[in-house]
Amino acid sequence: MGTYIDNNLIKDEQVEFETTYHWIIFCNLRALLTLFIAPLIDKYSDEFAITNRRVIIKTGLISRKTFEMNLSKIESVNVDQGIFGRILGYGTISIVGTGGTREIFPNILNPIEFRKKFQELS
Repeated sequence: MGTYIDNNLIKDEQVEFETTYHWIIFCNLRALLTLFIAPLIDKYSDEFAITNRRVIIKTGLISRKTFEMNLSKIESVNVDQGIFGRILGYGTISIVGTGGTREIFPNILNPIEFRKKFQELS
């Protein structure tokens, strides 16, 4: 479990599901130009979790972007997978909150499991 998530759990909150980026993030021009350092930093610094109360996502190492939303405030979790995504087990997660806010997270490992766990908890 990631340190950000551990440090920001509230009383009686526990992590139900956690995921990370798929290895496919190492197969692009950005990875090649940075000698695979940039995707390695992303893989080990970004955190994606569902707790029994909310969804917590933290991206970035030096400049941090966090997304935390109570499960009751999320309207839907959408998964987009192409043919390679279905074969290899990765996809894009789109979280739609009340009021129409939408956050998109690409190249996530096991996006179907992420959505399934969200549906079980809400």
